[in-house]
Amino acid sequence: MAACVFGCRAAKNVLTSPIPLRVSECVRGLIISNVQILSAGCCGTLLISRNTSFYTKLTAEEIWKGIAGLSNPGRKRGRGRKGGAKRIVDLNRGQMIGEGAKKMVWPGLNAPVMKGRELIKIKELAPDPNRIDKLLEARKKDSRAFRTFKIPTLQRGWSDSFEGFDTRVLELKLVANMTGNFGRKQRFSAFVVTGNKQGLAGYALAKAPNIQAALRKAKNVAAQHLQYVELYKNHTVFHNFYTKEEQTAIMVRKESEGHGLVCHRALKTICGVIGIKDMYAKVEGSTGNIQRLTKAFFDGLRKQETHQELADRLKLHIVELREDMDNIPVVVASPSDGSVRTDPVEEEDLKFENLYFRGRVPYIRPKPRPFFESLPSWRVKRFQLYKIRNQAACQQERKLYGMEPSNEEFQRRHRPLKASREV
Repeated sequence: MAACVFGCRAAKNVLTSPIPLRVSECVRGLIISNVQILSAGCCGTLLISRNTSFYTKLTAEEIWKGIAGLSNPGRKRGRGRKGGAKRIVDLNRGQMIGEGAKKMVWPGLNAPVMKGRELIKIKELAPDPNRIDKLLEARKKDSRAFRTFKIPTLQRGWSDSFEGFDTRVLELKLVANMTGNFGRKQRFSAFVVTGNKQGLAGYALAKAPNIQAALRKAKNVAAQHLQYVELYKNHTVFHNFYTKEEQTAIMVRKESEGHGLVCHRALKTICGVIGIKDMYAKVEGSTGNIQRLTKAFFDGLRKQETHQELADRLKLHIVELREDMDNIPVVVASPSDGSVRTDPVEEEDLKFENLYFRGRVPYIRPKPRPFFESLPSWRVKRFQLYKIRNQAACQQERKLYGMEPSNEEFQRRHRPLKASREV
């Protein structure tokens, strides 16, 4: 006989294994939770069991934080940075619903309830001897673990042979960082640019305790982030453009061959490693931030369009007027598919300032008038030149229609009369 906790003396047939108590089995009609019964009598002996503990009250993230986490003082002292901290492992990774130490078939959970007309019953399957090895292998492939993403060679700009590249230092300075354990920590910061003088170049920033290590790291990183820049006849940019990065703005102008580089000292160095020989650039805003200046210039070079790309986009012929060719229109590109727009085009859409200058117009300072223009002798000179004022325009028009003699014919006509002329 076993006494009931409710005072019932009719309890008997004590069982050796605990059976969960249901409301229908309790003669008192009480709703009891988290209890177990030891007999199947009128109400039996009740034993209270605790189903909640320290591990069931906290989430998995909170428990792992107590094991693998770092305190604020430890984080300030640099603990756990070099592999000292424990890695969080997802214990649910690799687990299957309905499969544990014993592989079971649960209809409606991990198996269908009906198979044809046969009702599937709960049954135990043969154990898997490689279950533990599969779980460990799945946990090693944890998604939260640090992984390095490999970029293909052609996408990251890697060059197997680093020959013919020239590396220049744009900025080298001493920087410091205040730490809680080591105090003021000083390092060298190197900002370099590298290129092969044929349109392939890159830039990078690196820090190291000494100068040699900083320069080596910056050079290697710059070689892994190369960019290709399109050059017009291998000496200048394709067109004028405007670019801006934060408070640093650059206005770049295309120049003819032999003009040279008239720009900021940092832009001269960058153009030297890229292969640009003739260019004019005006820097507006902040001129002392070399990193922003370099980023803005490379961004502008990367966004420039070739003549063929512009012709394909506008569906029009691209005509170039050059001063060294007396501004004679020369067609440099046409649409690749041969289809030219026939609908009328607004003049605002074809303005060069709206295409690449973002609506800005470069300011060209007017040249001062020479002092001799106010003299009386200059007025006499202008009166004498008045009768031939249109000769330059007429000569250009004759060249356009092929009526102007060639250079050889022009030289032959201007020979002295006493010299023999070849027929």
